[in-house]
Amino acid sequence: MSKHYNLEPLDVGGIKTEALGKRPSKVTVRDFARPYKRGSKFADYLKTLPVILAAHDFRRLVETLLAARSKKKPILWGLGGHVIKVGLAPVLIDLLNRGFLTGIATTGAALIHDFEIALVGHTSEDVPAQLGQGRFGMAEETGKLINVAIRRAAERDLGIGEGVGEFLTHLDALGAGHRAQFLHYSLFAAAYRARIPVTVHLAIGTDIFHVHPSADGAALGKASLHDFRLFAALVRRLHPGGVYLNVGSAVVLPEVFLKAVSVVRNLGHRLTKFTTANLDFIQHYRPTQNVLLRPGGTPIALTAPHELLIPLLAAALIESSR
Repeated sequence: MSKHYNLEPLDVGGIKTEALGKRPSKVTVRDFARPYKRGSKFADYLKTLPVILAAHDFRRLVETLLAARSKKKPILWGLGGHVIKVGLAPVLIDLLNRGFLTGIATTGAALIHDFEIALVGHTSEDVPAQLGQGRFGMAEETGKLINVAIRRAAERDLGIGEGVGEFLTHLDALGAGHRAQFLHYSLFAAAYRARIPVTVHLAIGTDIFHVHPSADGAALGKASLHDFRLFAALVRRLHPGGVYLNVGSAVVLPEVFLKAVSVVRNLGHRLTKFTTANLDFIQHYRPTQNVLLRPGGTPIALTAPHELLIPLLAAALIESSR
């Protein structure tokens, strides 16, 4: 006995053990990865992944998306600006054309990047360099033309997503003095042509076109509120068997999704049998709570850079499609 503590170490002689062969285990060699063979097809590579943790969740997401498309259930994508900025629009447009994307919710940042790419083929400022000179966010065409598109949308009781998609598609005919030189890279334009709903959810003051002299608060608010209600209509269709993916939005879209879920249930619509996924390079608090846990769907979380994970997911869907 320790005189200092007046306490004996616990006697463990009576511990009961069990045979290793009978003990339940979460990992078995049947689930292990297999070495990749040079010259194999991509479908063969997918089969080499272990059926453990993130690789297992990846397979589950692929299977869930395949099932949703097969049953013609909604597959909604919530996209933060980074997803567009890292060059994934062509991959998303291809998924749209293949039926793996039936609705899109975005932030103002995603709108900006898509718009600039469509207009001139490049985007993403050097923020520290521009900010120091008071020039950050001051691109004339970006601020002016996006606000024109939103005002036109508000005047016709349209949302921002539809209004911008239409504006870019018909920019030449509008006589605005600009051309969308890289329109085929625009997710907004592709969705507009395919009649896939796009909604844009603004937080006033967070986007560079809000600071432009042409910004119209009434138009911004009206068109974005229209988009929230349109998004709620999309969320209502998730039951049963739909999928909502939050990709690269840490705050705005998780909050919007949660409110849409609440509205749908408040109006008496059933919303229980659906899947939610959060794909990001960090699993933030709000996506974890507002997308994965609180809504009550089947949650899937995958953590990786968008520029790697989304093309991998798209390739898996294409290879697994019939």
